[in-house]
Amino acid sequence: MGDSVAVTLWVQPGARSTRVGGRHETALVVKVRARALEGAANRAVLKAVADALDRRPRDVTLERGATSRLKVVRVAGPADEILERLAILFEKD
Repeated sequence: MGDSVAVTLWVQPGARSTRVGGRHETALVVKVRARALEGAANRAVLKAVADALDRRPRDVTLERGATSRLKVVRVAGPADEILERLAILFEKD
């Protein structure tokens, strides 16, 4: 698979708008408009994370937490670039 980074997410489905940024304990906060029905929120989370990290949607895969607010995704790509973007996102409010 090459370089990749596992990222823990705290997901808030049904939010007013889709947004990636901030921290919930040690997890990156991802708010999505999609509701948690039939995988819609999970798909929206993967797309939002890919967009926020400037990666292709296929570079972000769900590893754990399909039915939980606490999720782990794997982001494929150069680890140093991904970690740099994550540091910025964690500091957003």
